[in-house]
Amino acid sequence: QVQLAESGGGLVQAGGSLRLSCAASGVGIIFNINTMAWYRQAPGKQRDLVAQIIRGGSTNYADSVKGRFTISRDIAKKMAYLQMNDLKFEDTAVYYCNFAILGNDYWGPGTQVTVSS
Repeated sequence: QVQLAESGGGLVQAGGSLRLSCAASGVGIIFNINTMAWYRQAPGKQRDLVAQIIRGGSTNYADSVKGRFTISRDIAKKMAYLQMNDLKFEDTAVYYCNFAILGNDYWGPGTQVTVSS
């Protein structure tokens, strides 16, 4: 059974940085991972895509985080990362890791990121 676990969230002042990590277990064949992505959900809002990295290595970002956030991965370790720089108050949310594997979506429990203004 695939399980994801995020880490690295916390409280940071505006302008600061955080690095989120996502560790996967039970994945099996690494090649079956189609995409690794980060989503976030603020209170009262829907869960939105923040960044994703596709199997071939191409990346996509939400407009609101372009130039500030960077998604990366270590395929061998089955890890995904999200480097977040120049954090803003509006980045405050629960951040979720998502892996798409053989047509199925897997989610971590989320990690809270709080940016104080």
